[in-house]
Amino acid sequence: MTGETDLQKLLASMTPQPLPEIYVFATLAPGVTLPNGLDPVMQFREREGLTLIVPEDQAEAAGLAGTFRCRMITLNIHSSLEAVGFLAAITTRLAAAGMGVNPVSAFYHDHLFVPADRADEALAILAKLVEENQA
Repeated sequence: MTGETDLQKLLASMTPQPLPEIYVFATLAPGVTLPNGLDPVMQFREREGLTLIVPEDQAEAAGLAGTFRCRMITLNIHSSLEAVGFLAAITTRLAAAGMGVNPVSAFYHDHLFVPADRADEALAILAKLVEENQA
């Protein structure tokens, strides 16, 4: 299954779902082992170290300094990895509201990490975007 590529269908059919947890971004230096009890929702290796997105309570328990307290919103539509403009349309709308967002694309869905205290506002913006594209 390759996923949807039509931009209007993606925007009109997505069903954003917020997760209740608070997440943070953290990093481990190259060669440092992942602490026990840490279950990252995302890991990405860069030259400078391993970037992690983890539940805030797990980061604190592991003694990791987390940054960017955020909520994860999953865009429940199987978007193709080759879809053009989907995240651009969404992040542009959030940026217009002065909101930073860190998007992550996975095989089946795209996920947004938005400031924890603005998650409800992000959901309202996304709902409006869906409505505008259902015409």
